[in-house]
Amino acid sequence: MEATVSDERPAQEGPATFREVFSLAEFRALFAANALSWVGDYIAKAAVTVLMLRETESVALSAAAFAASYLPWLLGGPLLSAVAERHRYRQVMVACDVVRMAMMLLVAVPGMPPWAILALIFAATLANPPSQAARSALMPHILTGDRLVVGLSVSTSSSQAAQVVGYLVGAAIAVASPTTALLINAATFALSAALVRLGLRDRPPTMTAAHRSHLLRETAQGFRIVFGWPVLRAIAVLVFSAMVFSIVPEGLAAAWAAERSGDNLNAGTAQAVIMAANPVGYILGGLLIGRLVAPSRRLGLIRPLAILAPAVLIPAFLDPPPLVVALLAAACGFAVGGLLPLANGLFVRALPDGYRARAFGVMASGTQIIQGAAVLATGALAERFAIPSVVGAWSAAGVILMVVAVITWPRAETVEAAVEAASARAEDRDPHPPAPAQRTTIGERSRQAVT
Repeated sequence: MEATVSDERPAQEGPATFREVFSLAEFRALFAANALSWVGDYIAKAAVTVLMLRETESVALSAAAFAASYLPWLLGGPLLSAVAERHRYRQVMVACDVVRMAMMLLVAVPGMPPWAILALIFAATLANPPSQAARSALMPHILTGDRLVVGLSVSTSSSQAAQVVGYLVGAAIAVASPTTALLINAATFALSAALVRLGLRDRPPTMTAAHRSHLLRETAQGFRIVFGWPVLRAIAVLVFSAMVFSIVPEGLAAAWAAERSGDNLNAGTAQAVIMAANPVGYILGGLLIGRLVAPSRRLGLIRPLAILAPAVLIPAFLDPPPLVVALLAAACGFAVGGLLPLANGLFVRALPDGYRARAFGVMASGTQIIQGAAVLATGALAERFAIPSVVGAWSAAGVILMVVAVITWPRAETVEAAVEAASARAEDRDPHPPAPAQRTTIGERSRQAVT
C-alpha cells in the first residue's frame, strides 16, 4: 500500500517539514484564522454556560446553552456544507465569521432574555458547518503532496490545543465577567475574517452553474459519494469507529473522577486531568507521526493505529486511579491523533474537487452524532454497571470493530485507482458523480495500466 498511495514526493524523500508548510503565506493566514475561531468558540461555550446559569439559576438551561452549539451539525450540517460548495470559499469563511461576530455581540448585550441567548447561540453556530466545510475544501488548493498531510496534522492538533486553551481562558474570564469573555470571542471572529480576507487568494467556486441542481439533491450527492464509493466508505467507517470509543473517557470523566478521587487529587482536578489527557495525546500523535514518519511508511500505520486506539483503553477493566486513566486516555488520543490526519489526507485526495465541502459536511455531522451517541450509551450503561467495566468492555468491542474495519480496508491498487479517478474527474468537471460501478471500471483500467 505504501508505494502506491504515497503523495507526489519521491518515495525515498522524507516527510514535509513544518517550515515548508508554514512558509506558505496562505496557509499561515488560514491556520491563524482557524485557531482564532476555535479558541473563540470554546471561550464562548464556557462563557455562555456561566452567563445562562447566572441569569436563570437553572443547570438545565445552562447545559442547553452549551448543547445549542452542536445542534446545527445534527440538524443540517450536510445541507449547510452544500451551500458552501456553491460559493467562493474565501467569501463563505468571511461571511460566516462576520455573522458569528455579530451574534456574539448581541449575546453580550446586558439583560438579554434567556430564550434570546439560546436563539442567538444557535444562529451563530449555524455558520460553523459552511465555514469549516469551506476551510476543509480549500486546504488542498493551498497544500499539495505531503505538505497536505502535515498541514492537516498541524490543523487538527491546533483544534485540540484550542479546546484546552479556550475552556481554561473562557472559564477563568467568565467567572469574573461573562460579557468580557463574549466580547473577546467576537474579537477573535473579527480578526479571523480580516486574516481570511487579506491573506487568502480569491478563487472561483468549484461548483459552476453547470454543476448546480437542487440543494437537497446536491446534499444527497455528498452522502452518495461518501458511502457509495468503496475507498471513501472505508475511510468513513474507520473515522467513525475511532470516534465511537475515543470520546468515552472524556464523556465519563466527571463521574469517573468522583468515584476514584483521592490520592492527592480532588474530584475537580481528577476530572480536568482525564478530560485534558485525550487532547494532549491527540496533539502529540498528530504532530510526531505527521512530522517524523516518512510518507512512504506513514499510510502503513493506519491499520496498527486503528487497532491500538481502542486496545489501550481495555486496561480500564482493572479500575486504575485517575492518573493512570489519564495516561490510557492520552495513549488513545495519541493513536487517534496519528490516525485521523492520515485518513483525512487520503480522503481529500480521493475526492474530486467540487465535492469536498459536501463530503466534509457528511463526515463532520456523522462525527458529532456518533460522539454524542457514544457518550449517551456509555452513560446509560454506567448507571447499571461500574464505569471501569463499561469502558473496558466498550473498548474491547472497539478492538473487534477496528479489526473488521482493517480486514475490509481496500487494497493498494483500489486506493490508487480512486485517487487517480478523483484527479481525472476534477479535470473533466463532470457535473454528475459517477456510480460505484463506473469507478470500478476506472479502477480496473488503472490496475491494468500499473501492471
